[in-house]
Amino acid sequence: MLKEFKEFAFKGNVVDMAVGVMIGGAFGKIVTSAVNDLFMPLVSLLTGGLDFTSLFIALDGASYPTLAAAQEAGAACFAYGSFITTVLDFLIMAFCIFLMVKGINRLRALSEKNKAAEPAEEKKPRLCPYCFEEINEKATRCPHCAAELPAEEPENA
Repeated sequence: MLKEFKEFAFKGNVVDMAVGVMIGGAFGKIVTSAVNDLFMPLVSLLTGGLDFTSLFIALDGASYPTLAAAQEAGAACFAYGSFITTVLDFLIMAFCIFLMVKGINRLRALSEKNKAAEPAEEKKPRLCPYCFEEINEKATRCPHCAAELPAEEPENA
């Protein structure tokens, strides 16, 4: 059972997936920072100084100056401003991932196109050193002249 676990845990795909999850977590933090620190201030500027994180509805019917004050008072709140920020965070992250995948697919297609454009090396046919007819690589006698072929044939000229 330990051997099977080692085979599973140390396969290339599992390690690659772990690295991807770690990089994805770090990338998520970068996108969250970009949304909160770069995009939301711009959206706030375009909407006349509106701070999305302060948009909420207190479900107890009372009025509170801020979301923090409502939460401190123990009121249940519908914090739709935070939800809008999180949706924007998701959309930006999804767009970034889309661009990365699109770029990788373009590189992959370009690489495959270059491989297809490269001429395949043609292997020279083996020729009988006596009659110069083409023979099978594994042949020990020439089927055309019946000559016994040398074990190691020099390069064909």
